[in-house]
Amino acid sequence: MEVKSGLQIERTLKPYLVGLALAVILTAIPFGLVATGALPRQTTLIIIAVFAVAQIIVHLTFFLHIDFKTTPRENLVALAFALVLIFIMVGGSLWIMFDLYHRMMV
Repeated sequence: MEVKSGLQIERTLKPYLVGLALAVILTAIPFGLVATGALPRQTTLIIIAVFAVAQIIVHLTFFLHIDFKTTPRENLVALAFALVLIFIMVGGSLWIMFDLYHRMMV
């Protein structure tokens, strides 16, 4: 598959297949740990968090083609903005859930 935009860039199928294989492996291992209950809960949660971060890096690298060495500044600013939005959404959701939990327990 060729993509032409000013410069001719060739993208092969190999990086996508490598990214897909890594994404499947990084998903299957935490699912297997939860399904079997092989490790204590705290250890399983830590492993899930580590694999989630690894999966984010795999998706950024293999599917979105964001490389922190050669990425233009605009892409990094957009990525930072997305991270801030995700932080606000997750933090706000946790805040609401904990507040509702405390109100219900009274």
